[in-house]
Amino acid sequence: MKTTDVIASAISNTFRSKTRTILTILAIFIGAFTLTITTGLGTGINRYIDQTVAEIGAGDVMTVTHAPAEDAGDGPQEYVADQVAQQRTAPGPQSGQSIDPITASDLEELAAIDGVVSVEPVKAIDVDYIRHDDGTAYRIDVGSFIPGMQVQLAAGEQPDAASDALQVVVPVDYVEPLGFADDAAALGQEVVLGLTDGNGVEQTITATVVGVSEAGLGGAGGSASPNTALTDALYAAQGVGAPAGQAESYGSATVRFDPASTPEQVEALRTDLADAGFQATTVDDTLGAFKTVIDGIVLVLNAFAIIALLAASFGIVNTLFMSVQERTREIGLMKAMGMGSGRVFGMFSSEATYIGLLGSLVGIGVGMLAGTVAGGALSSTLLADLPGLTLIAFDPVSILTIVLLVMGIAFVAGSLPAARAARLNPIDALRYE
Repeated sequence: MKTTDVIASAISNTFRSKTRTILTILAIFIGAFTLTITTGLGTGINRYIDQTVAEIGAGDVMTVTHAPAEDAGDGPQEYVADQVAQQRTAPGPQSGQSIDPITASDLEELAAIDGVVSVEPVKAIDVDYIRHDDGTAYRIDVGSFIPGMQVQLAAGEQPDAASDALQVVVPVDYVEPLGFADDAAALGQEVVLGLTDGNGVEQTITATVVGVSEAGLGGAGGSASPNTALTDALYAAQGVGAPAGQAESYGSATVRFDPASTPEQVEALRTDLADAGFQATTVDDTLGAFKTVIDGIVLVLNAFAIIALLAASFGIVNTLFMSVQERTREIGLMKAMGMGSGRVFGMFSSEATYIGLLGSLVGIGVGMLAGTVAGGALSSTLLADLPGLTLIAFDPVSILTIVLLVMGIAFVAGSLPAARAARLNPIDALRYE
């Protein structure tokens, strides 16, 4: 008997006892269904986080500030008169905060560190309001748009960092209050950004809306995103009348490194920055802990699914043991006609694997259908504030892995009864009553 004949015989024998086989498939279905949902949950959330990482900033960027003078620890900090006085008198838009400003000399020092490709100061801007035409003015925050960063858009396009035109992407929540009929109607329109300069005088800058941003996990979509030209214009207007030197002091700096850097090289750069008295934070640092928690939860849920599959494997063992017992004389006849023990083992193990394949396909199919429906319903109701989130997403590689995993468990479960069938003595089997 050829291998194909063995497999064909195994498939045809699977449903000799339909009720028993269907019950076994249902047991596998529960495990495969659960595994599909939990894996899809992890895929959907992690995919959304990766999307948010691109929104927050490029992957080859570190945000650098001065390292704290000492570990303040948790809870209230001890009062140090000299330190507080120094921070309160420090020039720049970040004065008053508990950090030392980044100065021009700091930028030069950062640029000289091995592994640093470029250094750019982060220009913090405190805008008072945004207004369209003579409409109502609304308070708004302005974020820093780093070249390479991708704002999650509801309409329009990304601000052009290389353009001399003053461009801005406004949050979707501001579209209707500003007087626009919809997102598309806001594109190409002018808005006025108002701020207060160092003399306490109101300054206004007019910019063109090139895009409308959605709210994201990183929060970038909740503030206006200017391009470089608009950032410079706002920063210059804010610095009018400010004390000398304020314009050259910044709260933080953006350090770029080689995108092809290995994790070890990134860590070495972080160490060099720390030795120089700076504290560096990457996007992975910002969201890495969050992803770790999500992966941990998914792992625990997957463990429950694996337990369900292991329980189902006992059903496969029971089904095949009963099948071997019922077909003992048939096995004896096949071996008496020259069928080897290996072929007998292959036939019963193939039958177990086929049951696992059927159970996994049914479980995955129903799981994908249920996950798609449930994910769509949650995205439009409870999770409507997180646009772009597909709570349960499916990856072909993960789906194929689940199929192979279930088939592997079924094969292992079926090997014991298959081995028993292979060891049967043909004479004893033919005498079996």
